[in-house]
Amino acid sequence: MKRVILLLADGFEAYEAAAFTDVLGFASAFGDEEIEVVTVGLRPELRCTFGFRVVPELLLEDVQDEEFDAVAVPGGFEKAGFYTDAYSDEFLDVFRRFAAAGKPICAVCTGALPVARSGVLDGRRATTYHQLEGKRRKELGAMGARVVDESVVRDGSIVTSTSPATAVDVAFTLLEMLTSPDNVKTTRRMMGFA
Repeated sequence: MKRVILLLADGFEAYEAAAFTDVLGFASAFGDEEIEVVTVGLRPELRCTFGFRVVPELLLEDVQDEEFDAVAVPGGFEKAGFYTDAYSDEFLDVFRRFAAAGKPICAVCTGALPVARSGVLDGRRATTYHQLEGKRRKELGAMGARVVDESVVRDGSIVTSTSPATAVDVAFTLLEMLTSPDNVKTTRRMMGFA
């Protein structure tokens, strides 16, 4: 069985998080290997970008890295307080440890920014939110990433993307990294994707 940390900052985008729980959940139910997604945060209760509350299964301080095969991080909104948690030392250290171990790190939209801030994207190809006149992409570049204009970018074990619309693509990319292309095909079919 594979296990994935779904790392949630206060102010995260629920849709982006749900892409991982649904894709990996369907893969676990119908695919060739069970995958457990564990929600993790710094607080016992988190508020999503647009208001509803979520209780993470684990607090970050209780996570044992060796029990997990990958980490996924959805983006969020500055106005919702996303960067307070996302730029904390505790969050950034997760990316450093997983990168050092060669384990997959998958970030949707602005989730790429804390990955870059951790230093693991220095000199590597990456992308992030493309609207707002490129504001977030400029920030990503200032943090050392080589910003490319693609919707989903994989550089080794790190995947980044441009927007909420790419969340499902990132989740399928993670599924392939953890299992196989055939498992992705099966899961896509069971979920009704062409």
